Amino acid sequence: MLCTHPAKRSRSVNSPAASTTTSGRVAQEAERRRTFAVISHPDAGKSTLTEALALHAKMISEAGAIHGKSGRKSTVSDWMEMEKARGISVSSTALQFEYGECVINLVDTPGHSDFSEDTYRVLTAVDAAVMLIDAAKGLEPQTLKLFQVCRHRGIPVITVINKWDRPGRAPLELLDEISERIGLTPTPLFLPVGIAGDFRGLLRRGDEGTATEYIHFTRTAGGATIAPEESFAPEQAAAREGEPWDTAAEESELLSATGQDHDQELFLAGQTSPVIYASAMLNFGVRQILDTLVSLAPPPAGRADIAGTEREPADPFSAVVFKVQAGMDAAHRDRLAFMRIVSGEFERGMVVTHAQTGRPFATKYALTVFGRERATVDTAYPGDVVGLVNATALAPGHTLFVDKKVEFPPIPSFAPEHFATLRARSAGKYKQFRKAIDQLDSEGVVQVLRNDVRGDASPVLAAVGPMQFEVVTARMQAEFNVETQLDFLPYQLARRTDAESAPELDRQRGVEVFTRTDGVILALFSDKWRLQYIQKEMSELTLEPLVATAD
Repeated sequence: MLCTHPAKRSRSVNSPAASTTTSGRVAQEAERRRTFAVISHPDAGKSTLTEALALHAKMISEAGAIHGKSGRKSTVSDWMEMEKARGISVSSTALQFEYGECVINLVDTPGHSDFSEDTYRVLTAVDAAVMLIDAAKGLEPQTLKLFQVCRHRGIPVITVINKWDRPGRAPLELLDEISERIGLTPTPLFLPVGIAGDFRGLLRRGDEGTATEYIHFTRTAGGATIAPEESFAPEQAAAREGEPWDTAAEESELLSATGQDHDQELFLAGQTSPVIYASAMLNFGVRQILDTLVSLAPPPAGRADIAGTEREPADPFSAVVFKVQAGMDAAHRDRLAFMRIVSGEFERGMVVTHAQTGRPFATKYALTVFGRERATVDTAYPGDVVGLVNATALAPGHTLFVDKKVEFPPIPSFAPEHFATLRARSAGKYKQFRKAIDQLDSEGVVQVLRNDVRGDASPVLAAVGPMQFEVVTARMQAEFNVETQLDFLPYQLARRTDAESAPELDRQRGVEVFTRTDGVILALFSDKWRLQYIQKEMSELTLEPLVATAD
């Protein structure tokens, strides 16, 4: 299996001269990497797909999800008690595995929409995304929001229509919805043979929509192991399957007639999306997803620093921290910073420079992490995700580098929609309370807002979803032994403002102005009508939307 991006095959990194240098080796390793995340609405099957991909890569021997709410066994990527109790994914994890000649970095993300800010940050660390869609429900609100972040960042998207083993909508109806609602032209690489709920296999589309192969799947007990595949020529498929095959073949030709064939340049430009129909629960179509990632998804590319200069993969080492997580190991109370390597070769133990402070940082403890499973990393390359243990000085958006100084733009904070004050129930716990707030703020668990009226004893927490507040209160109790009181505030949305506009906004009914920890001034509004009124009557005031603002 070749691991070369089709649009870059003219690039020679395999010459003897290049391979003898560090930059040549780094360039070769970067070309092998495919780093992606899965974006979806809750319950579309993201955790199940993650395990199915790991199963096909032989990272695990048996899928760990038993589907259904009662007696549900948690997946291997879920580790928090809250995740296990509720059958949801809260924390993001990173899984690396080899597939053919490629190295796949799957950055898992929270499955629950309340933790979507964590997902937004992950999308700053990947080169491609798999958009997972429920065959019965189509495009859902959380998927739409995450897709907009992908579009904002220019991330190419591969679409997987999941749960084809269950009753659902017609294949072409789902494709029309993608085209009409998000302006992305779907270009199926495979079409399902059999209607939703009667998934027999996949038709592989060739040039001009011609059917080139029929891939027939056989179920295994509970979908716990890889589904056996059989390959048939189109003539054999027609004789074997009859009308379901003929329907899929006709739909393939119809799609080609409307220009819905894959074009690599349009895909990388974010105008089209390859589509695969699958059932992650039964492991149908999973190999095809991996093969598509290998052949079509882009390898790591250069990244612009704050001055606009491109940092190329073969340049000296640099990396961006995109997530900080504490409490992953209850026995050690450690703090883990996930960094995406942008350029150069990482070697465990190397001393790097923390761009935000100018101080050296030793990387003695470097790990890959998938749920509770950890493995030491000795060497890593552009596109890889590495966890640094006890990285107390690091926060999301921070840059690490060696030799050639670089600092990448900070990761934006996303639009909060829920607001609450938090205070310690016991005045004697104030010191621990302040320490806990500062740590959770630096990890990006919530955004912390302050103003002179409310003071530091009762800061305002801002979150994308209310369950983030549950994580805060649970961790305050478990890690800092601080019992807290949470009181929700009557605000629904936030806008960025400036020091000149703040006094006038603060005088308005239903509006309160705060300063976030990063210095950004935010105005909170009781509802969208109050915001619309002020925008209309006081148009001279600065009110700017944040990233991923709800409609």
